[in-house]
Amino acid sequence: MRHDPQQRDLATRDDVITLVTTFYTRAFDDPLLGPIFTDVAHMDLDHHLPIMADFWQTALFNAGLYHRNALQLHYVLHARHPLDARHFERWLELWTATVDDLYAGEAADRAKEQARLIAGSIQRRLQGRSGSRFESIGQRGAPPHEMVQG
Repeated sequence: MRHDPQQRDLATRDDVITLVTTFYTRAFDDPLLGPIFTDVAHMDLDHHLPIMADFWQTALFNAGLYHRNALQLHYVLHARHPLDARHFERWLELWTATVDDLYAGEAADRAKEQARLIAGSIQRRLQGRSGSRFESIGQRGAPPHEMVQG
């Protein structure tokens, strides 16, 4: 985890807005992710940014501002354009680089860790698996009657 003494940490709503605005600007320009946001999701960035700021402010600072179902939104998107490991890896790369470019400190580290956990959970759920990263190897892909009892 990088800590540049010249950078300050994420601390305010304005910081979160700067982070999500910078990230989504980069993501919309990304050759892999951009078409999903623009051509598949038809995302209106002006409408989406305050929602994402609510999400990240809630995830990082327990602000209680986000009241939507992020997983359901990804299920709908996945049905229109299957999302695979490449998409999640690229999203996480862009997010991490954006956080590192703008901020350093405990909240910045938390933003990167939360993103890693969220991406992993959503990816597993879209594959029909448990969202838990502690899913046992014996249970992956096994029909319910074949699951290892523990």
